[in-house]
Amino acid sequence: MYVIATAGHVDHGKSALVRALTGMEPDRWAEERRRGMTIDLGFAWTRSADGDRIAFVDVPGHERLVGNMLAGVGPVPAVLLVVAADQGWQPQSEEHLSVLHALGVRHGVLAVSRSDLADPAAVRGDALARIAATSLGDVEAVPVSAVTGRGMAELRSALDRLTASLPAPDTEADVRFWIDRAFTVRGRGTVVTGTLGAGTLRVGDRLSVAGAGGHQVRVRGMQSLKEDRTEAGAVARVAVNLHGDTGGLGRGSALLTPERWLTTDVADVRLHGDPEAELPRRLTFHFGSAAVEAGVRPIGDDTARLSLAAELPLRIGDRGLLRDPGLRRVAAGITVLDVRPPRFTRRGAARARATELAAMTGTPDPADELRRRGLLRRGELAAMGAPVTARTMAAEPVAGDWLADPGHWARLRRRLAAAVQDHARRNPLEPGMPAEAARRALGLPDRLLVDALVAARAEPALRRRGGRLHIGAARAELPEAVRRAVDAVHAELAERPYRSPEAKRLAELGLTQKAMAAAAAAGVLLKVADGIVLLPGADARAARLLAGLEQPFTLSQARIALDTTRRVAVPLLEHLDRKGHTVRVDETRRRCAGTGADGQEPR
Repeated sequence: MYVIATAGHVDHGKSALVRALTGMEPDRWAEERRRGMTIDLGFAWTRSADGDRIAFVDVPGHERLVGNMLAGVGPVPAVLLVVAADQGWQPQSEEHLSVLHALGVRHGVLAVSRSDLADPAAVRGDALARIAATSLGDVEAVPVSAVTGRGMAELRSALDRLTASLPAPDTEADVRFWIDRAFTVRGRGTVVTGTLGAGTLRVGDRLSVAGAGGHQVRVRGMQSLKEDRTEAGAVARVAVNLHGDTGGLGRGSALLTPERWLTTDVADVRLHGDPEAELPRRLTFHFGSAAVEAGVRPIGDDTARLSLAAELPLRIGDRGLLRDPGLRRVAAGITVLDVRPPRFTRRGAARARATELAAMTGTPDPADELRRRGLLRRGELAAMGAPVTARTMAAEPVAGDWLADPGHWARLRRRLAAAVQDHARRNPLEPGMPAEAARRALGLPDRLLVDALVAARAEPALRRRGGRLHIGAARAELPEAVRRAVDAVHAELAERPYRSPEAKRLAELGLTQKAMAAAAAAGVLLKVADGIVLLPGADARAARLLAGLEQPFTLSQARIALDTTRRVAVPLLEHLDRKGHTVRVDETRRRCAGTGADGQEPR
């Protein structure tokens, strides 16, 4: 199917031509037929010479109804521009052409209507010259009369050639279905209509509602040109029967492929048209079938930041327009450059941003986006309109689906090493930097990135032990007072190695919990439990001593064999259990690992 929108001044015969081409009445409302003018969007269709369907979106031409016109033209790839031979170029002819140019429409046909009432030559030449200066460029022009039938065969042929020249739509693309009408059908519920510009809709699909908290609806049924369909691929006029929370759906709403789009109320754009300095600071932003109020903040010579009154699903490279409803004119066309622009948090940020925006083309470039942002998830790039493919970028994720700019990644690695060294310098008793503290220090969004930075093969080498980060294999550098206290503990444990000093004695020596943890991290003490320290390797030696007992053994037997107190024996045996040196047999007895249930060495 091909979809073509009409455009042109009120009462220049757009609807009459659609009726003559299709044999259908595009005006849906009785008032439209009574007044002889299109008020809202109309729809009709016919077949091309090759049998393909051509659907027309017939738009109103009155200046007060340009908003309705924009809702119909927004998602449509081609236009039938109509100018009456007996009236010539008119104000809405000009505004409609401005709209088409702002939206970047490149495919069209000019119909010089009512050519039975006046010589169409002069109007044809004037209109073609005006059109040639826009995105449409050179188009075919056909003098026609819907009343006499003059030129209708030629117009059909021109439309066939137009549709044959249209680029093939991407039926595999993410769906962004702009709704231009919503209504209720008894027994079926909510039905919405629109032009599917890309992607494919299928019965059973779940779609996210843009700007409504991301809730989903399900496609219950579907029609295209009044025929039931199980799927419809772009480009197509589609009526979709929805199941779910459809409250608030209407013109300007969009249905999206779930988890494939970002919605935003702030975007940096390039302006086409009036110099940015002349733009009012409040305009209406038209995109798809939506029209929302926008605050306009100039940034550079031809760039600006739009602050939108509602979130819209925008991508890099999207075309829209800004309209001044007071003056009833197109103020500027826009190309979206950035849908996740940085906030201006420091002096001079806007000037720096202007320089950055000046280099952007509006063509999605994932490598360039990654370079500017440093870190991005692969899915975020795709949602912004810059998907990573073998053709666009060869980068592999550094962690999970996180992509990193190589230069930024190397800088992060250096910053992490410096942060770990600084932490060790400021915390001699806790040289290992907690991984979460490292994440916060670097402003990283995911702990996976910290792990990946540690695993990167670079100097200085980073190590992770017990959830803390260290430089190389270095142990804690103990302060002199702590080293003296440790030496004193070593001396006291030399003769009776399982008689850990009492809490009072440890306090006298200045061995706080933090100091003992640092000594344990440095490998000069074995911390069995809070307030219980032994010589390094004492646990392995204790296991060998206990292996010489009759198996299984009791706590009392272990305490006597180790020449210690219950205060030390209980946590030491629990430590040996955790290390796998001993195994509980029942509530009161243990055996050493490597002995059988009967206490004998296994054969």
